[in-house]
Amino acid sequence: MNDVPALRRQLVEAGGSIHRRRLTHGRTGNISVRTKSGYLVTPTGCSLGELHIDDLSVLDTEGHHSGGPPPTKETFLHLAILRERPDLSAVVHTHSVASAAVSCLDGLDEAAALPPLTAYFTMRVGTVPLLPFAIPGDTSLGPAISQQARAHTAMLLRNHGPVVAGTDLASALDALEELEHAAELFLRLAPFGDRVRTVMTEEKR
Repeated sequence: MNDVPALRRQLVEAGGSIHRRRLTHGRTGNISVRTKSGYLVTPTGCSLGELHIDDLSVLDTEGHHSGGPPPTKETFLHLAILRERPDLSAVVHTHSVASAAVSCLDGLDEAAALPPLTAYFTMRVGTVPLLPFAIPGDTSLGPAISQQARAHTAMLLRNHGPVVAGTDLASALDALEELEHAAELFLRLAPFGDRVRTVMTEEKR
């Protein structure tokens, strides 16, 4: 059975949901899904809130553009994860405000940019490594993405935003929203310093 029509609809609906909930803005953010014959990726210069099922970029199994408009210049982020993790089928990258704000802070733990503040963050997202800054579209970041993808499904690009993967689009979106919620909590709790308790603190009690 051809899985592409259903995946096209899911991708367009996901883009609309992300845009409506202001998890990205303007013409930022991109989404990809794995198909039986390659990948579907959002096109370059598009608004996720204005996607149409016939306007998606098509890539073959090697990641070469084979149909539709040119893909986002950040396609390499998606391919780096999906090639490394055959168990994952969707990747979402946004510039969501709280997560992007955290990525701009100095002194973060590069191995775990956000502490485990809630049980759902721990279960749905896990540890979130912070990757070095790179100009959007700079493919030199690809190897670092691939390496981190071996053990993580969510990453934070410094001074940029989150990249989240899932077994399907629904799980990727759930994790993205949980990551953004954790980032908002982190920023709001910052003034309280040592008074903040994490899930790990509670587990040790």
